Amino acid sequence: MIAAMLAGGSKLLCGASVRWQCDPTATKQRIYYGNHSSHLDFIMIWSALPPRLRASARPVAGRDYWERGATRKYLAGRVFRAVLIERGQATAASARAAIEQMAREMGDRDSLIVFPEGTRSVNGDIGPFKSGIYHLAQLRPDVELVPVYLENLNRILPKGESLPVPMMSRVIFGPPLTADGRDDKAAFLAKARGALIQLKDTR
Repeated sequence: MIAAMLAGGSKLLCGASVRWQCDPTATKQRIYYGNHSSHLDFIMIWSALPPRLRASARPVAGRDYWERGATRKYLAGRVFRAVLIERGQATAASARAAIEQMAREMGDRDSLIVFPEGTRSVNGDIGPFKSGIYHLAQLRPDVELVPVYLENLNRILPKGESLPVPMMSRVIFGPPLTADGRDDKAAFLAKARGALIQLKDTR
């Protein structure tokens, strides 16, 4: 009930229209990856999913933020079932451990919601992708990668603000990409980012 109320409230607050260029009823495991400009981003992707898919979609988020306070801990653990990762240790070993954790926690049922830019944009532009999504796709070549473009969330809840401003927004789910192992890291990241930019240009 709490999940349904949060999903409905988020869509109402953000006036979100949802467009699908992939099958919204497919139950195949997916990695939903989106542009990042607001703390609302993962909530909007999660809210836009049909209830059946939402139940198995787990956002990846920073442990330091979501374990701060009882309410956040409850939402992360019991409602969103978030995959919480350690941040602040910028080492190859910690990055590898985080990717391995994501792949492991998907199991044989769950999907993930990730943001490959790694940080929030202040102007809505889609920045360069970090390599994590490439390595995750290498570990889980069996899943679909679905680009999701979020429009206007940087204006509804800009970086540095705590109170959202009600405004219309869009959530566009693009056609899935499949990691077939033929692209090297640079080509894969360019293709994945290009798919997201193409959705941004969709009118």
